[in-house]
Amino acid sequence: MFNLKQVTIILVLTLNTCVLFTQTLPLKISETDFTIGKSIKIKSEILDETRELNIYLPLNYSDDSLKHYPVIYLIDGSKDEDFIHISGIVQFGSFSWIQMIPESIVVGIGNVDRKKDFTYPSQNKLDQKEFPTSGKSENFIAFIQKELQPFIDQTYRTAELKTIIGQSLGGLLATEILFKFPNLFDNYIIVSPSLWWDDEKLLNEKPVTYNTKKSIYIAGGKEGEVMERTTKALHTKLKNSQQPNTSLFYSFLEDKTHGDALHLAVYNAFEKIFKPIKK
Repeated sequence: MFNLKQVTIILVLTLNTCVLFTQTLPLKISETDFTIGKSIKIKSEILDETRELNIYLPLNYSDDSLKHYPVIYLIDGSKDEDFIHISGIVQFGSFSWIQMIPESIVVGIGNVDRKKDFTYPSQNKLDQKEFPTSGKSENFIAFIQKELQPFIDQTYRTAELKTIIGQSLGGLLATEILFKFPNLFDNYIIVSPSLWWDDEKLLNEKPVTYNTKKSIYIAGGKEGEVMERTTKALHTKLKNSQQPNTSLFYSFLEDKTHGDALHLAVYNAFEKIFKPIKK
């Protein structure tokens, strides 16, 4: 049993503890939402759809009314896909004390049906069965060329330099654009491309020749025999094509898989493609 003195001591210690914890809690002054970009919606006549675009602008964009910025177009650019973490790499890489890449605008293209938009028509019966909406990449490429890029150029202060980032089916789309419409972009970052599509027929096509300067970065991880072989085959095909004014890079990310290769691949790509800007 506690005596009166012990009870008094316990009460005093308890009260002091309560006062101490009360005094250490700061007073919240305000609370605001933290945003890293803008989400806008446009009506595409070509796709006959409303499409969401997620836009990251450089930190100093509003303060400089004269400077124009390169644009990075991100396939799979929804907020719950790759927009946030890729924008983070762009922000970090463009810090003045890093200078990995120039300050850039990021355009994340929100998805509606990536299986439809990122694939050309396949003659493979299993592809047709498992991807019943597939085969409309021609429309999506036309949307990029005739609606999206002109809209971005008119809305924001853009420079001529354009980069596309595509992974998986998005990598298949980026490869198709490179082969058929190479002048849509200056830099191609192609990660874990789904070149198995249509029995790998895209690898048999002859890329359109171009005379403008290009940088092409291809990467993949440990993703099984087909993915690893076809990704390497893409690099070999482009290397053997001997296109002029082309900087070609390839990385095998042995510690990465199909699900987590993109972030490291994009970081590596930025280092290689934009290396000349470093001091």
